[in-house]
Amino acid sequence: MPNDFTALVLENDDENLTVELKSLSEAELPDGEITVAVEYSTVNYKDGLIVDGNKGRLVRSFPHVPGIDFSGTVEHSDSPDYKPGDKVVLTGWRVGEAHWGGFAQRARVQAGWLVPLPAGLSTLQAMAVGTAGFTAMLCVDALEQNGLVPGDGEVLVTGAAGGVGSAATAILGARGYTVVASTGRRELDSYLSDLGAAEIIDRDDLAAGEPKPLEKERWAGCVDSVAGATLATVLAQMKYGAAVAACGLAGGNGLNTTILPFILRGVNLLGIDSVMQPAENRQRVWQRIVDDLPLEKLDAMTTVRPLADVPQLASEILKGQVRGRTVVDVNA
Repeated sequence: MPNDFTALVLENDDENLTVELKSLSEAELPDGEITVAVEYSTVNYKDGLIVDGNKGRLVRSFPHVPGIDFSGTVEHSDSPDYKPGDKVVLTGWRVGEAHWGGFAQRARVQAGWLVPLPAGLSTLQAMAVGTAGFTAMLCVDALEQNGLVPGDGEVLVTGAAGGVGSAATAILGARGYTVVASTGRRELDSYLSDLGAAEIIDRDDLAAGEPKPLEKERWAGCVDSVAGATLATVLAQMKYGAAVAACGLAGGNGLNTTILPFILRGVNLLGIDSVMQPAENRQRVWQRIVDDLPLEKLDAMTTVRPLADVPQLASEILKGQVRGRTVVDVNA
């Protein structure tokens, strides 16, 4: 293969941020043990923040190649754990943020950041899962470790039409849970029903007015990617001993609530981080994805777009205009 490759590059000259496709040489790649010929990446909320103006100054060093996950084939390895030809997946480890990422045809990373492509998934399907699907599975896994089982009652998914929410809805539905999907895009009701939602509610129902300390018990569990007023309301509505798996902040990073749900109802707030998960747990959770996420539903929530579309997609995902999972074909 030629040494030059195409990448989406962020530059920041005199505080003027630019994002454009460029041709780079392999000599420009950062240090790492493994060089991967990238096949697919995805657009996640954090990618949107970085590409659409570097909001929150998540990237501090330029030039930079964003893209917080990717799948592909090992081209060169200085590690005994991988050999050329191995199919691999990467999510997390601050790749695409502090280290060059997957919006490129080549990536160079540490061996410990990679996971072998799980049997039963193609590289495209692995990125249809991506960080969002991996996070959704972590949420479901945490809820079940807290004691949630099918038959306990309704399980709420907030931000259900997004990447995490779509995957969580499909996983929970396939496992026999009664899923209630919350969304502000009611034109996607049929999409969410097809994924496995038994009921769809308007997101405004969970964020109307000042949250009360306690409300009528309803939810046996919740996967929340919204936070803010929505999470405060949900906590007040949880059943005794139930748990919320919180993994996002699309509705803001504040949480205006009281201690009452925790000390009067034994509610648990489970923080979910997908970035620094240890390798052993990553492989276990990826196997759960293969077992519990129906591939036909994964395909139904997935759109494939070329690398050149990433800047537009970054803006759209921040506005809540992206449905399900968007896979980026870096070679298209």
